Amino acid sequence: MKRIFANLYLSCSLLLPITTTIIYSPAISAASGIDIQNVLQQERAWAGLQTKHLKVGDIEWVYSESGNSSKPTIILIHGLAGSRDNWNRVAYNLTPYYHVIIPDLPAHGDTKIPNDFDLSIPNLTEKLRRFAEAGHFEKNVHIAGHSMGGAIALLYTAQYPLETKSLLLVDSAGVFKTANTPYLKDPNLLNNLVVKKTGDFDKLFKLATASPPFIPVELKTEQEKLMIAQSKNTQKMVDQLVAMSKIYTPDTFAIATKSIDVPTYIIWGDQDKIINVEAAQELKSLLKNAETPYILKGVGHMPILEADQLVSQQYLIFLNKQP
Repeated sequence: MKRIFANLYLSCSLLLPITTTIIYSPAISAASGIDIQNVLQQERAWAGLQTKHLKVGDIEWVYSESGNSSKPTIILIHGLAGSRDNWNRVAYNLTPYYHVIIPDLPAHGDTKIPNDFDLSIPNLTEKLRRFAEAGHFEKNVHIAGHSMGGAIALLYTAQYPLETKSLLLVDSAGVFKTANTPYLKDPNLLNNLVVKKTGDFDKLFKLATASPPFIPVELKTEQEKLMIAQSKNTQKMVDQLVAMSKIYTPDTFAIATKSIDVPTYIIWGDQDKIINVEAAQELKSLLKNAETPYILKGVGHMPILEADQLVSQQYLIFLNKQP
């Protein structure tokens, strides 16, 4: 099953670690040496999240958490080159009702790994499971994933169906027969999206969003610096993606996806230029227990930033149906 599901990695996007809920203020706009970590920590606090640390094997996990373990647990998984902070805006609406866990995946955000770490989807999924076990929140968990995080969520659910209560997929990675974007047809093009130099962030932001939310230029500058610093690991993951694109097919993806029968909800932006919206219906046809996809009009690849209120609202409605 792991080998089959490795193909889920093929159509993930390069995502934006920065979030945009911080309200514009003169203090931010006038800052010449803004501390982006302090800004993000304030946003996490606004969302009801605390930063936690957990060492599991050779990984030093950093994650956000809210609520107590007596509430139903949700694990939110970000995408390639993203971070836990991608989910802050959605988490704001979930934390009053759920025990929310949002990890920085290995080689992302603040989570630390060895230099020779295996960054494949199967290994990331296995390490996520070990993390959940060490934190004692692996039982009866709701799993949600965005883009590459959707690939990990799918594989996690396929491997641990008895302990997964539901699955949310937001513009999820996969290998689709209905692929009609350049990045699905030729994964080599993803090499052009790695943020390696000044100016790359703006190109990526315009590609990933249909209605880009406002971000003060100082925050964008600092975010670009962080992504440039992480570009080596991002490039390693893209290299694996390209290599696997030569091995796996939509048929192997379909076989693996059809094994999943937990309640599933699919959300997609109809203007997604990375993973086209037709993939949502294809996923619906493969999953045994998926509701009709919720399609967001005028939204690109980043619904969790572009339409966070609608994503939260629809997800809460779906969660309330679960026993």
